[in-house]
Amino acid sequence: MNACHLAVDIGASSGRHIIGQLENGKISLKEIYRFENRLIEKNGHLCWDIDHLASEVIEGIRQCAVQGYKPETMGIDTWAVDYVLLDSEGKRTGDAVAYRDERTDHIREQLEEKNILSFAEHYAKTGIQYQKFNTVYQLLALKQEHPEQLENAEVMLMIPDYLNYVLTGVMKQEYTNATTTALVNAQSNDWDEELIAKLGLPRRFFRKISLPGSVVGEFTEAIRRKTGLSIKVILPATHDTGSAYLAVPAEDENAVFLSSGTWSLLGVENSRAITSPESMQQNFTNEGGYEYRYRYLKNIMGLWMIQNIRRELKDENGKLPSFPDLIKAAEDAVSFSACIDVDDDRFLAPASMIEEVKQACADSGQPVPVTTGEVMRTVYISLADDYRRAVQSLEELTGKKFTSMNIVGGGSQDMYLNQMTADASGLTVYAGPTEGTALGNLIVQMIAEKEIASLQEARHIISKSFDIKEVKPR
Repeated sequence: MNACHLAVDIGASSGRHIIGQLENGKISLKEIYRFENRLIEKNGHLCWDIDHLASEVIEGIRQCAVQGYKPETMGIDTWAVDYVLLDSEGKRTGDAVAYRDERTDHIREQLEEKNILSFAEHYAKTGIQYQKFNTVYQLLALKQEHPEQLENAEVMLMIPDYLNYVLTGVMKQEYTNATTTALVNAQSNDWDEELIAKLGLPRRFFRKISLPGSVVGEFTEAIRRKTGLSIKVILPATHDTGSAYLAVPAEDENAVFLSSGTWSLLGVENSRAITSPESMQQNFTNEGGYEYRYRYLKNIMGLWMIQNIRRELKDENGKLPSFPDLIKAAEDAVSFSACIDVDDDRFLAPASMIEEVKQACADSGQPVPVTTGEVMRTVYISLADDYRRAVQSLEELTGKKFTSMNIVGGGSQDMYLNQMTADASGLTVYAGPTEGTALGNLIVQMIAEKEIASLQEARHIISKSFDIKEVKPR
């Protein structure tokens, strides 16, 4: 059997353990284990059940052994911005509060009102767009509410960094996720000392930044006993979008990338950060990528809205409607038309997504959807229109004219949305591969192990390995 590798890919709603192998010039994937990720109410905040996450990561590794796989390497990627703080003994000093919590409301405004830091200055340094949940705002919110947690902590680890620590006992801070803190300088690619000092954050939290492809270490003896395996842990692009962008099989230099999942991340790869006032006003971000590429992109609410609508439609037996059923309902509501701003904070964590969509239509003086199909069609129209506007902004900011869009991730399976996106943007859409994030995770491991020579070669292999669907605008 050829060497195999393990990608642990954890999103906002679920995680997967996926084995990848390179055989006869193609990459094959096999899902070994899937588990639920969940938000819990704890100490007055929305938090991640971090102990549950860690135990599920370990269980999935054990399942690899049960099913006869012995990965030579593994890597973990997750969503960005969230973290834990550890004390001198490696114990958490507080909860893993989730980015959807409301504690960061108005932190940016407070910084500006007190003349501590304007967002224009902040953006010019880091190139990271304003999101109220950026790690920097989370740390400042914690400083206000629980300063003792900062005082008792010695290090900050982003969620995938922490999970790596659980497995190996080694603490490393990975580059792609570190940039989403809005504390990494876009020119030096290192922690911005002046910014950290100005905000009064403990300098000891921010240690040497490690690049994707770096070795974290081997499992501790305790993890070896629990899993029955000994695996070398390697850093992929631990920010899931960073991994997803690596798996885009684009051959066209004028292609837009869209990582479509709970969030939709639409943008391009650049060799330099764009930190102009115009870029700031359009709220584009420059997230750090593999080999110091910059993912220049716009964060769009994405399938989060559809996922929430689906959960609300659970029947009395606990059964959820299928995604094809929801798509069919939208198709049947073809005569209905309304368009809302899917990036409005009102959709981050509403009590009812269905009611929030209806209210947004009412607030903007548009027809209010009544049926499930009308609600779904409203979301689809709004997502496609947001993609169109983001492409238009990208063209203005980069001076490029785009001719196609590559969509990777779970959302690439939604051909209804793909067609609406092609129609709205006027671009030919290439949909796939579905497992973009896990693939990007795996190819960094394979490059680190010298099974693949370069990212360019990896993308060529991906284009041969998976079915990529072409959707032309009508």
